[in-house]
Amino acid sequence: MHNVVTLPLLLKQLGLPSIYNHWEEMAETAQEQSWTYPQYLKALSELEVTARYQNRVQRHIKESKLPAGKTLATFDFKAVKSINPAQIKALAENTAWVKKAENIIIFGPSGVGKTHIAAAIANNLIMQGTRSFFISTTALVQQLQLARGAYKLSDAISKLAHFPLLVLDDIGYVKKDEAETNVLFELIAERYETGSIIITANQPFAEWNNIFQDNMMAVAAIDRLVHHATIINIKEESYRKNHAEKKGR
Repeated sequence: MHNVVTLPLLLKQLGLPSIYNHWEEMAETAQEQSWTYPQYLKALSELEVTARYQNRVQRHIKESKLPAGKTLATFDFKAVKSINPAQIKALAENTAWVKKAENIIIFGPSGVGKTHIAAAIANNLIMQGTRSFFISTTALVQQLQLARGAYKLSDAISKLAHFPLLVLDDIGYVKKDEAETNVLFELIAERYETGSIIITANQPFAEWNNIFQDNMMAVAAIDRLVHHATIINIKEESYRKNHAEKKGR
């Protein structure tokens, strides 16, 4: 009979923590239920795979900086009737558009759920293995400006390239300043056909000259973003305002 005393050491060396922690109790279950050796091995393997998946998802959710609680399950589609739930769910459940480096641009006034929808799509895609990063456009631009000042802008943009999906929230709040405009445009140009972006915006494209330094740069940025993009227009009154008014009654 084979000696199993060294089995825990072997499992540690192989990097199989879930099997290491549960092989004995699973062995008892296998004996009680008369499992075959392949059935026992399959059960242990499934345990390890599940644990690795859960750990990976938790790690990617943490690094994504997504706002907590903004999922498809918590979004009230009935309150925002101009959104097509089937379209949003399709984007959230299908990673093909990210693999093709396509974009999503969500327009609408403040308080209609743009950020929630963007975060919910990203959250769902993380569950399917797509690394994502969420940040307000203003905060990102400030970070990129600091990087440029330290002659590390290329490195900063390269780090963002590790994320197949980048969510830029509230692009309309970026100041029409040459320094801010330039780093934002460089990011958009760098990700063109190489990485996906979800952008939320209060302002329609016609008003993006208020974001970028000049019309030519605005046109060039828009051209790159919409070349492979899904445009979502939310035409509602403020969801937050209506919700607050209903609670106050």
